[in-house]
Amino acid sequence: MAEEPENLVVLLLRQMHDKMNRLEIKMDRLIDDAHELKVGMTNVEENLAGVNRRLDRLELRVERIERRLDLIEPAHST
Repeated sequence: MAEEPENLVVLLLRQMHDKMNRLEIKMDRLIDDAHELKVGMTNVEENLAGVNRRLDRLELRVERIERRLDLIEPAHST
């Protein structure tokens, strides 16, 4: 009879250990996923910055073309 409580405690400790191991594996996966998301977002931000730079250059070129073709009126100074 004295062995039953000890075995029960050992069994419960093993179950807890197994659950903790599974949680640790899941946490490692979540950490990896979060890292991949950060890397992906950095790539998106860099690409967006590149697109914005290109749009800025295009805007300058269009304004220059409009001025050369006299499609826009010169700014009036007050």
